[in-house]
Amino acid sequence: MADPYDVLIIGGGPGGYVAAIRAAQLGLRTAVVEREHLGGICLNWGCIPTKALLRTAEIFHYMEHAKDYGLKAGGKAEADVGAVVKRSRAISAQLNAGVGFLMKKNKVDVIWGEATITKVGEVAVAATKKAIVQPQNPIPKGVLAEGVYRAKNIIIATGARPRALPGLEPDGKLIWTYFEAMKPDAFPKSLIVMGSGAIGIEFASFYRTLGAEVTVVEVLPQILPVEDAEIATLARKRFEKQGMKLLTSTKVTKLEKTADGVTATLEDAKGKVETLKAERVISAVGVVGNIENLGLEALGVTLDRGTIKIDDYGRTNVAGIYAIGDVAGPPMLAHKAEHEGVICVESIAGKHPHAMDKLMIPGCTYCNPQIASVGLTEAKAKEAGFELKIGRFPFIGNGKAIALGEPDGLVKTIFDAKTGKLLGAHLVGAEVTELIQGFVIAMNCETTEEELINTVFPHPTLSETMHESVLDAYGRVIHT
Repeated sequence: MADPYDVLIIGGGPGGYVAAIRAAQLGLRTAVVEREHLGGICLNWGCIPTKALLRTAEIFHYMEHAKDYGLKAGGKAEADVGAVVKRSRAISAQLNAGVGFLMKKNKVDVIWGEATITKVGEVAVAATKKAIVQPQNPIPKGVLAEGVYRAKNIIIATGARPRALPGLEPDGKLIWTYFEAMKPDAFPKSLIVMGSGAIGIEFASFYRTLGAEVTVVEVLPQILPVEDAEIATLARKRFEKQGMKLLTSTKVTKLEKTADGVTATLEDAKGKVETLKAERVISAVGVVGNIENLGLEALGVTLDRGTIKIDDYGRTNVAGIYAIGDVAGPPMLAHKAEHEGVICVESIAGKHPHAMDKLMIPGCTYCNPQIASVGLTEAKAKEAGFELKIGRFPFIGNGKAIALGEPDGLVKTIFDAKTGKLLGAHLVGAEVTELIQGFVIAMNCETTEEELINTVFPHPTLSETMHESVLDAYGRVIHT
């Protein structure tokens, strides 16, 4: 048996491959076990390809509204679904190959197959029995494969998969998960989306923009449940203006498949029952960690509601075994997984990294309009007992937003009235997923309102809305 690895990572998604690169940079002998595709769900079936689809929808929207910009376009805009999907898949394939290059560049061994931790310090790898989806690129030849491998430290980065509700399970044909929604054989004329989190709303936005009749069903009273209520309300108005139907405080109790679609039985909070027909249903009711068949129970690794319980540095209760990313619990975001992976391997290498503050992890939803946030919502800040100063600035007061034809939006900032500490920032509107990082940096640097007020923002930019929102919180707003 070969000498043990310093670090062996099970899973080659964003958390796993980033952890592997950082471990290699620190001089640790490193390997990644991957069963189907480097880059994980995010790169192959989530973050990246969905953004490609949403970019297509955005361009389609502009084509349909060319006259609003003084332009004339010949004929009616049409979407070639096959070509749209092909572009999205090609982008994922390109990036998948790129991760393979990074593994080779950093001298990280890639072991193809399914891993089981047989005992502390030992991992058995068997051939993949059944991949969730077909890999984007063929598995390379001549790389490490089945066998038993030793490692001083084992990091579990196996990610998550779509959650299935009992009786409402996806079948891959009429009832989709995000896998099928991302590569439809034909474009559905009508669609029901179960769940209004980021995944559900992004697909609802994509399909509605391209012409489908879309109904979103959310069991909670608010769409985008993790977002600030004021921002979610504004987003809802925009979605409804686009023709999207949103049913909140409503649950799907039954799905009946027919030859050409699905009939959903819906029940609202008052017990009213109705049925709704659609060609397809997307189940977007969350994800669940991939904790099965890893040998965790036999090792005594502590689990918590379908995920692996860890400390601030990725350590489980069993020495030498770590977990990062979606499998280690919420927030289930690629950028959280990446940073968690870096913290974990730096801790293993004795570098004493800072623990991650989950309140400073930004969340982004790439629908139309975009939504982005970081920190506490207004409701959560009040629950925590803070006295608040809240600033708001609408995009209609920003010259760049008007010039872009994107005057509908809002930036909301929440400060501790006693200290000036920025507690949270919540945005809805054009390109806010790019703007949010300014507030994330400010929070990480422990910036107060004084520094933000005295910062010069370039003109004309959308970022000026951020400045004005801070000014508004302290009674100094200029352009409203």
